[in-house]
Amino acid sequence: MTEFVDLETQDGVRMTWNVFPGTKQEAMNCVIPAAAIYTPLRPIPNVPVLPYAALRCRMCRSILNPFSIVDYAAKIWICPFCFQRNHFPQHYASISEDNLPAELFAQYTTIEYESAHDAGPVVPPVFLFVVDTCMLEEELGYLKSALAQAIELLPEKSLVGLITFGNYVQVHELGFGQMPKSYIFKGLKEVTKDQILDQMNFFSGKPKPAVGVIAGARDGLSAASIARFLLPASECEFVLNSVLEELQRDPWPVPADQRASRCTSTALSAAASLLGVCVPGSGARIMAFVGGPSTEGPGMIVSKNLSEPIRSHKDLDKGSAPLYSKAAKFFEGLSKQLVHQGHVLDLFACALDQVGVAELKVAVERSGGIVVLAESFGHSVFKDSLKRIFQANDYDLGLSFNGVFEVNCSKEVKVQGIIGPCASLDKKGPLCSETVVGQGNTSAWKMCGLDKKTSLCIVFDIARKDGPDAVGQSTNSQFYFQFLTYYQHNDGHMRLRATTLSRRWAAGSGSIQDLVAGFDQETAAAVMARLVSFKMETEADFDPIRWLDRSLIRLCSKFGEYQKDSPSSFSLSPRFSIFPQFMFNLRRSQFVQVFNNSPDETAYYRMILNRESVSNSVVMIQPSLISYSFHSAPEPVLLDVAAIAADRILLLDAYFTVVVFHGTSIAQWRIAGYHNQAGHEVLLPQSSLAKSPEEYPVSAPWVPKRKAVQSANKVLKSVLVHELGFGQMPKSIIFKGLKEVTKDQILDQMISFQVSQSQQWGDCWFWRSFKVDPWPFQQTRASRCYKYSLKCSGKFIGVCVPGSGARIMALLVVHQQRGLFVSKNLSEPFVLTRTLTKVVLRFYSKAASSSEGFRSNLSSRTCAGFVEIDFTTLHIIFNVENLAFQMLFLNELNLLSNVY
Repeated sequence: MTEFVDLETQDGVRMTWNVFPGTKQEAMNCVIPAAAIYTPLRPIPNVPVLPYAALRCRMCRSILNPFSIVDYAAKIWICPFCFQRNHFPQHYASISEDNLPAELFAQYTTIEYESAHDAGPVVPPVFLFVVDTCMLEEELGYLKSALAQAIELLPEKSLVGLITFGNYVQVHELGFGQMPKSYIFKGLKEVTKDQILDQMNFFSGKPKPAVGVIAGARDGLSAASIARFLLPASECEFVLNSVLEELQRDPWPVPADQRASRCTSTALSAAASLLGVCVPGSGARIMAFVGGPSTEGPGMIVSKNLSEPIRSHKDLDKGSAPLYSKAAKFFEGLSKQLVHQGHVLDLFACALDQVGVAELKVAVERSGGIVVLAESFGHSVFKDSLKRIFQANDYDLGLSFNGVFEVNCSKEVKVQGIIGPCASLDKKGPLCSETVVGQGNTSAWKMCGLDKKTSLCIVFDIARKDGPDAVGQSTNSQFYFQFLTYYQHNDGHMRLRATTLSRRWAAGSGSIQDLVAGFDQETAAAVMARLVSFKMETEADFDPIRWLDRSLIRLCSKFGEYQKDSPSSFSLSPRFSIFPQFMFNLRRSQFVQVFNNSPDETAYYRMILNRESVSNSVVMIQPSLISYSFHSAPEPVLLDVAAIAADRILLLDAYFTVVVFHGTSIAQWRIAGYHNQAGHEVLLPQSSLAKSPEEYPVSAPWVPKRKAVQSANKVLKSVLVHELGFGQMPKSIIFKGLKEVTKDQILDQMISFQVSQSQQWGDCWFWRSFKVDPWPFQQTRASRCYKYSLKCSGKFIGVCVPGSGARIMALLVVHQQRGLFVSKNLSEPFVLTRTLTKVVLRFYSKAASSSEGFRSNLSSRTCAGFVEIDFTTLHIIFNVENLAFQMLFLNELNLLSNVY
């Protein structure tokens, strides 16, 4: 995969298939869609920035590129996309084979154009802070401290504004320095542009225009009226810090049985309208700092009554969250307003409870905003992430604004859509496919905010046909893509970045080998993750596990080599060998398994996935584990418990969490302080264990440290195969042993309570420890409920992992008694008759569609032998797909020695 990484370094593009299937039918048979993950502003060394306008084709509007055919004598160039002949303008008169412009150099497939400096005034970036005041004094103190540091890092020429909200919305007039002054709006209704203009005295002293659009200094507003609310950072730093220092918690009292009145949606509506009035079409960011759920206004997600829980995934699936649809509809309208104005919404949600990220997802993602989710405003994740946005060094984000992204490609390829932080501009044309994925049915998209890490997933559709339908198609094996990104650079000037690529069709007898050689399995995994997340959000009855499994099976049957009826003969090319492993980890990832995650957490994970590059996406899907040892250089190791050793340091990078794990011996050395002694610094090379936090994209990961193998390392062990994610103490849910447990009971109990941490979803089932049952029994047999416990186990698996392979491993221990079904009274002897044997068989065979295997195993044993055998363990292997039981009777008592 090194060659694919080199291509990404050169152009910022990675494709699932670097040799495309030759026809539409062949593309469907390849299962994995033809797609590209493109990072428009990826830093590329030695990219020339040309100080003149790009030369465009008259027909398709593509840009002159190295793949264009040039007639130097006639001063004509032929567009490789539409084959239109175009004349060079006068300033290209000196072009020749020895005197080429930069855009025709073969190595400059990616190039930038900068608008002339005299094209207009440089528009400074705008930052509008929207601050929640309905939080604890301690949390508000953390937030004010972080904002004070951020203000110091703001560019001097950038414009700054402030809005605070609680029960009401306050728009602070920073231009009035004599005393704090603000305009207050009720939190129950949306704030429109007309209300902003009328109530905030934008036309004091002069009449308001009767007709026309009033927007910004160019259309009806004076610079002085705008400067009342948006001031340069260098001029308002003192006033802004003074307002923040005096900022107090929302004064409205909150009853003990109610939530605070928080009008998040109204505050964001007021912020969008204020920017729409003052600076429409220029780069601006609304930075919302939210500390709890919205309980007022059109975007409320829960009522103020604490007895009403916030919506969960179960509520959304059942349609029992009436506020969700209304809030999501409101924020979708807000997203359209932000996209029309070219403004960005950033969300910093720091609370132990949900705040409404799931509802806000559409507004944040379509405007290209940044989302940070943390437990507190004092958490390092929030503080480091906020600092990263404004810092200026080698690891800065390179924030850009007001972008437009366009795609041109050869006529045999069409665009289905884009999954990522953008919004459709509804530019319909011949490049649009009938099949729509994500933001589709267009060839141009709005990117209000983008940075060096922002990536888009572009899904293509092969329009090439075979046979009689191929009349009129090009016989050339090469075809072309061109990605155009027009954006406002962080220096204020407008730039255009053009990336032009060439790929070829797979055709002929060796097409399979060509496809295999051009398959990028890391990009394929990232694309499949985005697709399955998108389908889970948009398709009501979509089964992600089944879809992923069927896709993997079809892919393996297409490209795998095997002999019929011989499973051991199956093999995959090295180009495909890691892809099944990616799919295994994707099935158990937080993008697919929403269980034990809130809707806010799921929305956050998916938003981050949809904007990150291939390398970061792969780490989210399958964490990387690096081993540091004295015996070898740092090396990647498998996600297996075998990687844990006493003399190793393990670094687990799961993107959202980074764990440094010290083995037992190294932990003891660290406690003893050996690494601080002269000559022993090499013992704990902490500086080389992980990247600097600045090297991680926003949001910065949480970095806990674990000392020894014996510690309850939930984060590390939760991703290792055959290990469990136990918490600090074992948890369980108790059912009575007198009645059968139904699926509804399991769902209700498991969802309302954070499920017993004795399972690893989609993997294996193990036990941590057992203790003697505490219920006393004297002169009686112990109380055991084998029947209902086995039934409960089967239904528990049916609820959690239906349709997938699973095992119920039941340890049925007989203490002093050799019978299975008998009363607790010791005076009652146990006699196993053939009638009772039939009852036992009937009970187990009822749960299986075919019990022949079980009957045949038991029929070889006589009833007398069945009673006399001192069996200790009954091992039941249960497969949900075919419901086949196999009973194994084990005689070795020492099998339980590690359990008790």
